[in-house]
Amino acid sequence: MRFLMFAFFAGFGAAIAIGILSLSEKAIGESALLMAPFGATAALVFGVSASPFSRPKNVILGHMMTAVIGLTFVEFIGVTSFYLALATGIAVTTMLLTRIIHPPAGANPLLIMLTGQSWDFLITPVLLGTVVIVVLGRAMRYLYIKMYTSSF
Repeated sequence: MRFLMFAFFAGFGAAIAIGILSLSEKAIGESALLMAPFGATAALVFGVSASPFSRPKNVILGHMMTAVIGLTFVEFIGVTSFYLALATGIAVTTMLLTRIIHPPAGANPLLIMLTGQSWDFLITPVLLGTVVIVVLGRAMRYLYIKMYTSSF
């Protein structure tokens, strides 16, 4: 029963996070805070928050580092099949060498290069979106612990 409650609570948290990021487009205009890798990020942050991959540092810096790699390729190197593969490999290597591993962030170079993003993408959606997910993840974890451990 406890796991069932946790699963629904985690799913609810992920839905709230993605919903807020999705609705942000209407609130702040063109600069939406949502990108596809955030679905996998939400699964980790809300579903397996104790994982090293779900640590705030890993979530935020993992997405930021790999986004910088993708943006560097778009701006200075180019976008070809070879460069898509190379950028992804560099992103994985960078996360491993820095010990800031967040697997969903491995998709960022592909997303950024295939859609031709600019440096603004680093702030919205990457930085602001990850901060929203991390803050909501921490809040939901706190609420779950309080609800589950409180006596009735």
